[in-house]
Amino acid sequence: MKEIVADKNLVSMCGLYCGACPKYLKDKCPGCEGYEKATWCKVRTCCLQHGNSSCADCKEFEDVMECKKFNNLFSRIIGFILRSDRAACIEMIKEIGYEKFASYMASNKLITIHP
Repeated sequence: MKEIVADKNLVSMCGLYCGACPKYLKDKCPGCEGYEKATWCKVRTCCLQHGNSSCADCKEFEDVMECKKFNNLFSRIIGFILRSDRAACIEMIKEIGYEKFASYMASNKLITIHP
């Protein structure tokens, strides 16, 4: 099993930190960027089309919650079930940058920020 390390390349496009995910650590998932089968993910598709590393780089929406690809019924239900605040993750990335975000998430062994 892999160890949790701080790596800005393991920040997912929606703001989660793949570097602390059990599936990634057990080599059952390549992480967001490498997960080419995730054609169902509208956030990933949008970020790739616009050349963004994540929604934090979006020029169209200043507030990520205004984006219907990021903030929809499905994502709100999953966020509630998993107690995940991806919008807070995106805001943290905007404030401190990818490297510090990855370091914070790795040192705290977090996949997401909890509401």
